[in-house]
Amino acid sequence: MTLEARILARVGDFELDMELGLSAGELVAVLGPNGAGKTSLLRALAGLLPLSGGRVTLDGAVLEDPAQGIRVPTEQRPIGLVFQDYLLFPHLSVLENVAFGLRARGMARTPANREAGRWLDRVGLSAEGERRPASLSGGQAQRVALARVLALNPALLLLDEPMAALDASTRAEFRRDLRRHLESFRGVRLLVTHDPLEAMAMADRLVILEEGRVLQSGSPSEVTQHPRSRYVADLVGVNLFRGRASNGLITLAGGGSLTAVAGPDGDVFAVVHPRTVALYRTRPDGTPRNIWEGRAADLDLEGDRVRVRLSGLPSIVAEVTPVAVRELGLDRGDRVWIAVKATEVNVYPA
Repeated sequence: MTLEARILARVGDFELDMELGLSAGELVAVLGPNGAGKTSLLRALAGLLPLSGGRVTLDGAVLEDPAQGIRVPTEQRPIGLVFQDYLLFPHLSVLENVAFGLRARGMARTPANREAGRWLDRVGLSAEGERRPASLSGGQAQRVALARVLALNPALLLLDEPMAALDASTRAEFRRDLRRHLESFRGVRLLVTHDPLEAMAMADRLVILEEGRVLQSGSPSEVTQHPRSRYVADLVGVNLFRGRASNGLITLAGGGSLTAVAGPDGDVFAVVHPRTVALYRTRPDGTPRNIWEGRAADLDLEGDRVRVRLSGLPSIVAEVTPVAVRELGLDRGDRVWIAVKATEVNVYPA
């Protein structure tokens, strides 16, 4: 089972222009900032957003190809879409909601209700079948929405930020349950999320969308080790610079420079982890090859670390302990010396 998609679509002035290939057995997570085109991608695959060009093929069957005049209606596509706001029918019981798709595809009431009951049992809601959606918690409603889709045994499962409306404790529990259900699902799986932790914990491959284009794709480790945009760098919590390298000296596009011990020449990205950035009140002695003066623009306590945003050439983020902040007497607006060892600058082609 495979999905091959070349998608050209427009929503007002926004253009989605991308290629995507998925295979059964892998869970692909699509990440991107607001307005990147994540939901538009799901709507295009489901047939809710017509293509202006391209082609969508699922397991060899063409679902849409504008050039050939092919467009399979949404209701005839073997696709299940779980919406972030559930979209349960308020006038139907939980059991009737799960059975709805089966009934719509021609199954008689009794066997449809029997199959719906089995799915409610699988998602831990067998006792809730007679309730109405309005009486459910967010986590329960999301389980009903998932069961309604999985009961149809779709070839392609699309999940649009399925945990976005859940609180933190419910989200962790639902993530565990969702992973378990997806492991038994034999079709193609695509998850849209804005939560990097969710994506890292669940996905085999990440696809990063920005402004309707695929900016980066790869395993979670590949993406985190070699981010290719400020958005991805912020997701994984590292400093990302772009510049031009020659013999280890990188002249940065935003001003300033960095020295690295290894890496290619030409246009490059350079990554510095905030924990490798050292701060001093006076110019440090020793061997760091990257030393410059900056100003503490902001300090944010995150867990057992303080993230210090530093303006300068270049601007950078450091992570230090609260004890180090106290020992430095560091506050917003203070001037400090910044040091990064050349061995801590990771360089790769842009």
